[in-house]
Amino acid sequence: MIARKGIAILGSTGSIGTQTLEVVDQNPELFYVSVLTSNSRDEWLVDQAKKYQPDCVVINDPSKYEQVKEVLFPLGIKVFTGSDSIDQVIDSAETDIVVNALVGFAGLKPTIAALKSKKILALANKESLVVAGELVNRLVLEHNGVILPIDSEHSAIFQCLAGEESGSIEKVILTASGGPFLGKDKDFLSKVTPQQALNHPNWSMGAKITIDSATLMNKGFEVIEAKVLYNLRIEQIDVLIHPQSIIHSMVQFIDGSVKAQLSLPDMRLPIQYALSYPERFYNSFPRLNLAEIKNLSFEKPDMENFPNIDLAFESVKMGGNAACMLNAANEMAVEAFLNGSIGFLDIYRINEKCMKFVNYIKFPSIEDYIETDKLTRIFAKTLI
Repeated sequence: MIARKGIAILGSTGSIGTQTLEVVDQNPELFYVSVLTSNSRDEWLVDQAKKYQPDCVVINDPSKYEQVKEVLFPLGIKVFTGSDSIDQVIDSAETDIVVNALVGFAGLKPTIAALKSKKILALANKESLVVAGELVNRLVLEHNGVILPIDSEHSAIFQCLAGEESGSIEKVILTASGGPFLGKDKDFLSKVTPQQALNHPNWSMGAKITIDSATLMNKGFEVIEAKVLYNLRIEQIDVLIHPQSIIHSMVQFIDGSVKAQLSLPDMRLPIQYALSYPERFYNSFPRLNLAEIKNLSFEKPDMENFPNIDLAFESVKMGGNAACMLNAANEMAVEAFLNGSIGFLDIYRINEKCMKFVNYIKFPSIEDYIETDKLTRIFAKTLI
């Protein structure tokens, strides 16, 4: 009989968090919820906690603490507040797997805490690897850590590599849908609205990652993530636009063979694989029917009109804190675009300038990453 696994879901009220709970619902005999956290969605968090009865919850916003505690404390659910509390509850004996579904730089410290606590880390927060990949890899080695990717592309690569030797990889090919503006030129892109950019053709995601998909910055970050996760040289990573979002990534081997992982564009599938690994469990989610799909097409990304991918490749070549600069600049720029302060093309402008003018550090410490993030945000704000 398989023992049930306790799942801590960081960012449980976001897109990945809510879909993780759907996976738990499919397999209640295999998983239970030990920890739930939310930034400020107190009503959602309370409803989730009532249903799943975790050991504890964290509401990051201190102004929401008392109202959450008033409802949940009488039910025997411990309530904490503040980002430091997330790091502390990760160490709970109830937790076997930490699902880091936080958005942005805020996910780095919980990633570090999960690895130090020797928990299995199911990682959706790509920024942990983008910002501080070398540091995270050192912690994996020091603490015998396990990172299981939730990103659909990196889950696909992970599945393609099952049973293969690392030295047999010739290259990995990350696929991208192209977002809502595939084929559009700069004249069109200069006029797009946040509402248009949030209308992704295939995936249902949070606002930040949806805008990153529209600019192709998300694919750039996944390039960095692939390098870190699979110890690749930048020359071993390629990107192809695949509008159907059926092939989630591929691995080409030294003998010329190519493996691909296919499924409908449904984030619950890579989430479940991360939770169930190394096994596969049944679910009732919709199945892929290739006869209905009929056509799978590929093309090179348009780097001229969507140049953010180039910035990601450049940050890998620079090393040090360059990707940390890029991430911080992009978070600020996307937020500004969503609130109408800048245009769509200004996101790239701000990202590029921050990489040029923020102080470069070749061998950063965790303190250097934190300072780089802070200084880049300050500089980006002047550009906005």
